[in-house]
Amino acid sequence: MYRISELASRVGLSRTVLLYYEKLNLIVAKRQDNGYRYYSDRDVQQVRLIQQLQKGGLTLAECKSCLEQKLDQTVLRTRYRELQQEIEQKQSSLALLSSLLGENPSKFWHQKLAEISPDAHLDWLKVQGYDEKEALRVKWLSKDMNEHDKYMHDFMRVFEALDAWGPSCEQDTIRAFNALPITAKHILEIGCGKGNSTITLAKHSDATIIATDNEESALAGLKAKLALNGLSHQVSVQCKSMTELDFDKATFDVIWAEASAYIMGVENALVNWKPLLAEDGVLVFSDLVWLTDAPSNDALVYWKRDYPDIQRVDKRIAQIQTAGYKLVETFTVSERAWKNYYEPLQARLNVVAGKMKNSQAVSDIQNEVDLYRRHLGEFGYQFFVAQKA
Repeated sequence: MYRISELASRVGLSRTVLLYYEKLNLIVAKRQDNGYRYYSDRDVQQVRLIQQLQKGGLTLAECKSCLEQKLDQTVLRTRYRELQQEIEQKQSSLALLSSLLGENPSKFWHQKLAEISPDAHLDWLKVQGYDEKEALRVKWLSKDMNEHDKYMHDFMRVFEALDAWGPSCEQDTIRAFNALPITAKHILEIGCGKGNSTITLAKHSDATIIATDNEESALAGLKAKLALNGLSHQVSVQCKSMTELDFDKATFDVIWAEASAYIMGVENALVNWKPLLAEDGVLVFSDLVWLTDAPSNDALVYWKRDYPDIQRVDKRIAQIQTAGYKLVETFTVSERAWKNYYEPLQARLNVVAGKMKNSQAVSDIQNEVDLYRRHLGEFGYQFFVAQKA
C-alpha cells in the first residue's frame, strides 16, 4: 500500500493531480483509521496506463472512456489528425528558427513576408542591421539573410558588365516624354541605374535633371556616359535612396521613374513623391503589370513570389487616381525594350554560367529570362503619365 506522497513519487505526478484523478474515479483510495489515503499497486498501474494514453493526446475524460469501454475509433482518429497538425506546425516553427539561426535558407520566409507585410518586413530588416540599400536588396533580390552577401556578389558579377539593368527603349522613353502636358524644366529621375533613360531625357529637353540611385557603381557608369555625350552640365548625379529623398517640396516639374517604383511599392511612391512635384507637376513611371485576365500558372507562381504586388492596368490607374493624380497617358513598353534587356543578359549568363556553377543568383536570373521568353505578353511593363491634380 502507498500513501499519496509515495504514489506521487512513483508515477511522477503531484498530489494535486492525483486528487483530481481520484475525483474522476480514475483511481480509488482506501481510507485507513488514521484518515490517510492509501493506494494499491493496481492504482500505480492504472495511473501509468493513463499516462500512456495521454501520450496519444487523449484528455483525461477520453482516457476514462477508454478504460471503461471499447476504444472509440472516431475519437482516436480526431486525436490523430490533431497531432499531425501539431507536428506540422512544430516542424514549421523548427524550420523558421533554424533559418533565423543561419543553419538553413530563409528564402521562403522572406518571400512570404514580402507578400503579406512588405513594409513591416523592410523595417524589420533594418532593425537586424541592414541599411536601406541592403534591406531592399534582401527584400527583392537575395530574399535570404544568411546567403545575402554571396548572392549579391554573384548578382553584381552578372550585371556589372551590362548596360541595361531593366527593360528600356529610347523610343518608349521619348513617347512618354512627348506625352507630358507641360514643359519640363526641372526633372528628378528616381532609380536611374546606369542612365539610359537619363541620356534620352537630357538629349530631348532643356531641363535640368537630377538623377538619383543608391548603387554607386551604376552612377559611375552614368557619369561616364554624361561626359562622353557632353551632358554633364545638364545632369546632376546623386546617390540617394528613393525612400529618403530630402528635396524641398514643389521642386520638380517632372518626376521620372522607369521600372523602379516597385522597390518602395507603387502606392507608397505615389503618395511619398507627390509633395516634391510643383503645381500641375507630372509623375512618369513604369511598372510590371498583367496584360491578360488569364495568365499561365507558372507566370502566376513566379510573380507571386518575386513581385507580389503585380497588378492589372486598371488597378494601377485606380491607385493613381486615388492618390490624387489625373492620368494623362498609359501604354505598354515595347518588345524591343525587353530584347534590349534580356538578350544581352542571356549572353552574359552564357559567359559566366560555367564559372559560377551552383550560384543561386545565376539560377534565379536565368529563370527570369526563361520566363520572359515563354510568357512575355501575359505581363509587361506599362508606362503611366500622371499629372498632380
